[in-house]
Amino acid sequence: MDLVLPVERLARAGETIPGGDLAMFAGGKGANQACSAARLRGRVAMIGQVGNDAFGARLIASLQEASVDTTQIGISARPTGCACICVLPGGENSIIISPGANAEVVPESTLPNLDCLSAGAFLLSQLEIPLATVEASFAKAKAMGATTILDPAPVRPLSPALLKNVDFLTPNQSEAAALLNDPDLQIADYDEAERVAARLAELGPAIVLKLGGLGCFVHVGQVRSAVEGFQVPAVDTTAAGDVFNGAFAVALAEGKPLLEAARFANAAAAISVTRSGAQTSIPSRNEVDDFITRASTGVVRP
Repeated sequence: MDLVLPVERLARAGETIPGGDLAMFAGGKGANQACSAARLRGRVAMIGQVGNDAFGARLIASLQEASVDTTQIGISARPTGCACICVLPGGENSIIISPGANAEVVPESTLPNLDCLSAGAFLLSQLEIPLATVEASFAKAKAMGATTILDPAPVRPLSPALLKNVDFLTPNQSEAAALLNDPDLQIADYDEAERVAARLAELGPAIVLKLGGLGCFVHVGQVRSAVEGFQVPAVDTTAAGDVFNGAFAVALAEGKPLLEAARFANAAAAISVTRSGAQTSIPSRNEVDDFITRASTGVVRP
């Protein structure tokens, strides 16, 4: 559950500052990706855990409203995971995660749920669940012929055992800096993005580097290309990266060429940042298709 508070700036240590009205939105990176893919007409099942509490019930209901199969979501004795999100005036945010029930998504309970995977399927994950579960799940998915997409957030070191089974790694700029152990890394243009993507590619997977309003940079095999973003008025960037990943997976599953899939994902993410919240910001397939059509004529307002 996302607990969202508008602020003029972030508080310093020991400081109390005023904020706007608190709002609650259904969230969670994995659930956001699932909702994104489902609203864009993907056939999606979610594997995870929530607590036996009001937040858990609300999160499951939000997934079901998006037509996500929730039969593989378990109920944990731990509380439902939460995120405390401070949103700045320009839409950028700062997030603190309390994993709660997400920590109960362990390999023993997760792997049997992957038996439905087959060649042509996609498995998406992030790092809000135990790393051992992601490693084991991706190994099984690859053995079954599925394609794996990893959003390395919240960022942490990635083991060789995991990286060898990641098809697409999709960091944003701050995650790229952490993965490369380069805290001073800044990406101001596509030339710098190309250099950063090349460094990330040395980790092994194909790279789709998310660049916010700039779009993304794709470094996949011999394809090295920037895919421009769409300029829109940002309200809240929460879940934009999750929306991108869900849309990217759907486009690839439909057989769209790589760069077209990245543009489709850019469009879905662009629409999402014009709205508040996580799952409440995710667009429908008709909205994204219409947005891309209008963008081709120079009109990109959501």
